[in-house]
Amino acid sequence: MELEVRHLRALCAIADTGSLHRAARHLGVSQPSLSTQLRRVEQELGGALFVRARTGCRPTPLGRLVLSRARPLVTELRSLVTEARAAAVGGRQLRIGSTASRALAGWLRRLRRHWQEPTLHMDVSANALLRMVADGQLDVAFVHEVEGFPLRVPEGLRTRVLVEREPQCVSLPADHPAAARPVVHLSDLAGDRWMIDPAVDGEWDAVRRLLHAAGISPRVLHGDYHTAASLVAIGEVVTVCQPTSPSRPETAVRRLHGDPLGVRLLLAARTESELEGVYPDLAEAYREVALQAPAYREWLDQDLVPGP
Repeated sequence: MELEVRHLRALCAIADTGSLHRAARHLGVSQPSLSTQLRRVEQELGGALFVRARTGCRPTPLGRLVLSRARPLVTELRSLVTEARAAAVGGRQLRIGSTASRALAGWLRRLRRHWQEPTLHMDVSANALLRMVADGQLDVAFVHEVEGFPLRVPEGLRTRVLVEREPQCVSLPADHPAAARPVVHLSDLAGDRWMIDPAVDGEWDAVRRLLHAAGISPRVLHGDYHTAASLVAIGEVVTVCQPTSPSRPETAVRRLHGDPLGVRLLLAARTESELEGVYPDLAEAYREVALQAPAYREWLDQDLVPGP
C-alpha cells in the first residue's frame, strides 16, 4: 500500500480530535472504516502511530514524527486547490509564506478586507520561503533571521524590517523552579534536557553557541516545535520560543537573562508595491500580539513596533 493524501488527512484528524469516533465523524466516514485505514497505514510505516485508550487516542513518538511531516503536506495541498480554483475564475489571490508567528491570524484577518481569501504556506525554513518568492511561487514572505546567521536573500527581492531585534524567550514547565522568577539564567537550565528544531535556519547553531558561551552542555533533543511544546508541558524538556508565545497552565514563558538570543523579523517581496500593500496590516497585527504578552510588553520599546 502506498500512502495517499487521504491517509495523511485521516492521521491529522485523529490527532486533532483525539478520538477515532470524532475523527470519523469529521471526515464523513464510518469508525470501522477509519480504524481499518489506520491499521493499514501503521503496517505500511512499521509501527503504532497512536496509543488507543478509553479516554481517546494520543500520538506515539512515531506518530508525532509522521504528523510533523504530514501537516505541512496537507496544508500545501489545500493551498494548491484554493489557488487553482481562484485561477480558474480569474481571481487575484495573495500568496503568503511565513515562518511561525502569533501575528499571522491577525494579519490574515486584516488582509481579507482587501483581498479574497489569501493562501498561506508555512515553512520552518526562512531561506526556503525566500526562494519561493524569488521563483514566483509566493507573493510575499514573513520570516525571521536568527542573529549572527544571515539569511540568503535572493537577488532582486525587496525586504522591509518589521522588528530589528526580537528577543527570544524560553518555554519551561510551569512547576520548574526557575519559572518562579520573571527572568531565567541559562545556568538555571543546565540540568534540563533541551529540544531544538534543526530545520529552522540558524537556530540550532545559535543555541549551541549560546550554551557554549554560558559554559553549559545540556542534553539536547532534535525535533519540531509542536512536539517540543507537548514535551515541555509534561516536564520532559525546555525550549526556546518567541516572546509573544502565551504561557499556559502547564507551561511558562520567561525571558533569558541579558536577552542573549534574538531574531530580526523581515517581510520580503519582489516589488516595493507588494511590500507596501501588506506591510501596514502586518505591523498592526504584530503590535496587537506583542502588547498581549506581559513580559514582552514591559521589555518592548514602542518605537520598535510601528503603530497602526
